[in-house]
Amino acid sequence: MSLSEQEIIRREKLQKLTELGIDAFPAAEYKITDTTKSIKENFEEGKKVIIAGRLMSRRIQGKASFAELQDSEGKIQVYFNRDEICPGDDKELYNDVYKHLLDIGDIIGVEGELFKTQVGEMTVMVKNFTLLTKSLRPLPQAKTDENGVVHDAFNDPELRYRQRYVDLTVNPQVKEVFVKRTKLFNAMRNFFNDAGYFEVETPILQSIPGGAAARPFITHHNALDIPLYLRIANELYLKRLIVGGFDGVYEFSKNFRNEGMDRTHNPEFTAMEIYVAYKDYSWMMDFTEKLLESCAVAVNGTTESQFGEHKINWKAPYPRVSMTEAIEKFTGFDITGKSEKELYDFAKSIGIEVNETMGKGKLIDEIFGEKCEGNFIQPTFITDYPIEMSPLTKKHRSKEGLTERFELMVCGKEIANAYSELNDPIDQRERFEAQLALSERGDDEAMFIDNDFLRALEYGMPPTSGLGIGMDRLIMFLTNNASIQEVLFFPQMKPEKVLTPTLSEGEGVKHVELGEDEKVILEILNSQEEPMELAEVKNRSQLSGKKWDKASKNLTKNNLVKVEKIDENLLMSLI
Repeated sequence: MSLSEQEIIRREKLQKLTELGIDAFPAAEYKITDTTKSIKENFEEGKKVIIAGRLMSRRIQGKASFAELQDSEGKIQVYFNRDEICPGDDKELYNDVYKHLLDIGDIIGVEGELFKTQVGEMTVMVKNFTLLTKSLRPLPQAKTDENGVVHDAFNDPELRYRQRYVDLTVNPQVKEVFVKRTKLFNAMRNFFNDAGYFEVETPILQSIPGGAAARPFITHHNALDIPLYLRIANELYLKRLIVGGFDGVYEFSKNFRNEGMDRTHNPEFTAMEIYVAYKDYSWMMDFTEKLLESCAVAVNGTTESQFGEHKINWKAPYPRVSMTEAIEKFTGFDITGKSEKELYDFAKSIGIEVNETMGKGKLIDEIFGEKCEGNFIQPTFITDYPIEMSPLTKKHRSKEGLTERFELMVCGKEIANAYSELNDPIDQRERFEAQLALSERGDDEAMFIDNDFLRALEYGMPPTSGLGIGMDRLIMFLTNNASIQEVLFFPQMKPEKVLTPTLSEGEGVKHVELGEDEKVILEILNSQEEPMELAEVKNRSQLSGKKWDKASKNLTKNNLVKVEKIDENLLMSLI
């Protein structure tokens, strides 16, 4: 294992703790009486407390030290005094363990009494402390210079998403996004439960990936010797339950689509779908706007939320605009009755990328997406989609060629999709067959024919309305985050880049394409024939602590340099 200087030092401290008989990873329960939040809300001078958390900073001044302890609910100042902790002659716990063997990032338990400093800060006077977990990697620590400029903040998005555990520790404001995410789920669940609807679970592994037009992930079940798909939607299973006699069912489902990734799409995402018998899409519009108004208040305490430069007002009612009206308004083109060729030619004429695999539905979708979608900032229902775009939706009861469908647009993005559900099995079979024809033309997002679902419809599904909401995108709008990665604990990422050393021509010295910081270190070592003291290399590099750690670790990891301990000195040299 290639370790940085600080990682080596921390492992040496771990060894010293072990030699002192201190278990750096104890198994026993540590019973706490308070949290940082409860202390601040119910502060009482002299009250005895037991808290636990991560050591985030400290200022050692001889036999006394002020430090900061962070738990799941915040931070609080703690005061370490040698004579309070070690009232007898043995001062080892303070002088050796606290001052020299603990590090920023270690998790400790503290027993003490509450008091306020001269400036009025609530503080815990430590009477005893226990090491609960030794941190073997240093946390990133931001520093502010005399000009107020922050250096070494842990704000690189790729690092933050890969190492969310570090992000949550050193950027505690990030946690609030995920607290609000849970509030959203709870609020929506309560809204549905209060309305009398039933939460269910449906399969993630499916023999036919139905319910949406999307490219699925495929796997293989060895025992059954059949292909299976990760679900792209749960719609067809929920409708089967309506057939089976439930009047209202909903599910928060993890869905998977093997498609592109960008700031608003992740291959694994969370959707909510609800189906209510004896309702139509007009009823569902009313229901949806009341639902979202309620959720906005539950999450933010108000019906308004900021998203970039826009202030979104979630208060019902929302405007309702048909797709035909929207396209005509923003392009001047009326799609009513137009053939596939006319739509194709028009799309090309206004600079939209189209190809021969696209049917009428895809062409209309592209026109709307490119020219109309971005104009809808406040919550707006786009209604009455063409039949070619909606293979699971009832034909419109009065408008030829259209369906009873709506999507909810916010800040130019779709966050909800709903239908008066198609319950005519003959019509549904014809729609599936039309999708099959598109698949044969090369459309890899066209729907499969689900014969079991058709069989279910043949037993009879009552008139039903269904709604799907993209939960990740909704919480983005409620927390002012433009990237979906910010609202997922662990977004999908490309594999970490691994630097591969190669021999440079004619030299026999290992060389890799590295960043400027790594090159600085290599140049220093190249200038010396003998190993150098690590502290000297670090000093000459003039790199900040964070940059030094990252650069030196990359070099050792790729076997370009090595760090050895000889006598009491840490030496660095080229390999």
